[in-house]
Amino acid sequence: MATSNTVQKSAPMTAEERKVIFASSLGTVFEWYDFYLYGSLATIIGAQFFTKLDPGSAFIFALLAFAAGFIVRPFGAVVFGRLGDLIGRKYTFLVTIVIMGASTFLVGVLPNYASIGVAAPVILIALRILQGLALGGEYGGAATYVAEHAPQHRRGFFTSWIQTTATLGLFLSLLVILACRELTGKDFEVWGWRIPFIVSVLLLGVSLYIRLQMAESPAFQKMKSEGKLSKSPLGESFAQWKNLKIVILALVGLVAGQAVVWYTGQFYALFFITQVLKVDPKTANLLIAAALLIGTPGFIFFGSLSDKIGRKVVIMLGLLLAVITYLPNTPISIFNALTHYANPALEVAMAKSPATITVDPAECSFQFNPTGTAKFTSSCDIAKQVMAGNSASYTTVSGAPGTVAKIKIGETEIDGYTSKGLSGDEAKAKGDEFKKVVRTALDEAGYPKTADKAAMNIPMIILLLTILVIYVTMVYGPIAAYLVEMFPTRIRYTSMSLPYHIGNGWFGGLLPTIAFALVAQNGNIYYGLWYPIVIAAATLVIGSLFLKETKDVDIYAND
Repeated sequence: MATSNTVQKSAPMTAEERKVIFASSLGTVFEWYDFYLYGSLATIIGAQFFTKLDPGSAFIFALLAFAAGFIVRPFGAVVFGRLGDLIGRKYTFLVTIVIMGASTFLVGVLPNYASIGVAAPVILIALRILQGLALGGEYGGAATYVAEHAPQHRRGFFTSWIQTTATLGLFLSLLVILACRELTGKDFEVWGWRIPFIVSVLLLGVSLYIRLQMAESPAFQKMKSEGKLSKSPLGESFAQWKNLKIVILALVGLVAGQAVVWYTGQFYALFFITQVLKVDPKTANLLIAAALLIGTPGFIFFGSLSDKIGRKVVIMLGLLLAVITYLPNTPISIFNALTHYANPALEVAMAKSPATITVDPAECSFQFNPTGTAKFTSSCDIAKQVMAGNSASYTTVSGAPGTVAKIKIGETEIDGYTSKGLSGDEAKAKGDEFKKVVRTALDEAGYPKTADKAAMNIPMIILLLTILVIYVTMVYGPIAAYLVEMFPTRIRYTSMSLPYHIGNGWFGGLLPTIAFALVAQNGNIYYGLWYPIVIAAATLVIGSLFLKETKDVDIYAND
């Protein structure tokens, strides 16, 4: 990897090139808008397409359908990355945006479970997979395209505009959803939720027109004219150790940590305040939107700062700050503070009337039921499921073998039960009665069903959410330039796309589902944070020890 302190070999950016880069970024905003609509409406879509499941399982299933789009992203990176290195960045852009736009529109017109049965969730997940494949080919191309137009010592600044597109896409999706909620009122959860998906076809037309006006990357044109294009981008990227080791380091020492910080700051924060703190969806979306609006300029600031002091120091500092302030039950814990300011009644109830479940550990299973087929019949599993469904933290106490689970909320004790041997109707009746008794005890102990908006400290909530977004901008703003500079032009699209989408698609995209399951299993509402803490800390250590600074790399030197 050669470095250079001289002026970049290509000419300075022209007005036309800036226009093209703006068009590239605008198209990418649309793709992220499409992708995020599902995540923001996961609960409603779960009710539409998974109606035969219980609410908790339906929510997890909806999250998995959301995750399906992330799981396949690395495969999209391989397919479209290869095409981008073989035939060009521009044509690959056109293909990915058409797949993304068409899939999003079809989600909006797809009949629900009540209309066509099991075909509905199957088709839904298939469309999510197509979206994930398209997005897998999008980011590497956009980052590569912009970086190959940028001046030598301003790549962090120019590529940071691409980094804003994910957040702007999320912001746009939240605004459209809020507008549709206002327009359709109570009908939003019946049919109004479809409008944001359907109108995206108009955005598709605009974005497609813009991308048709784009010029090909000058670096790719130069390689093509000189006959230096890679004949086997996949082979060069992943079958040659000199490149494969850089791919691996990019994943574990850079992208994995960036991914969990990103998804904690923008997605898990939303899930936490709605599903755990019980803030109503409209208020929660407005709070997240405000934080995104305030924090988004940080992408440009930290991208530009990385041109001056280096990519590595900015990203590693962001990881460090995130790890320290994610830690639960510390004086500077952001998520503890969110509980304090968003639902103070819940904080008081957990302190004054702590809950415990005394169980026989041998009869407890992992509280994760993504398909809705698992039947919780032991007293331990039933008790944990009911408490998790009420977002009530509890401590598990080990009892003697054969112990029937007993819930204690403050001074109130509730005997659990086992549904083994009961008929379906008997189990349902017993379960309904048990849930009612537990809910009554929680009410008497002061555990709120919903957050009291009058008791919320809105400015402090927005401040805390903005801090989470700033961490996102620190780790994400400089990363496109960093990844581009790690690989030669001939295999850059392929090589950088795979670690990026494994990191963000798997480590990051699965974060909400994993964190939700960890909380349900352990009982502590903050337990899900240990997933991003551990991943970010590992990346911090590996990246600090083994990553090289790249801000002065000449990206044409290895061609």
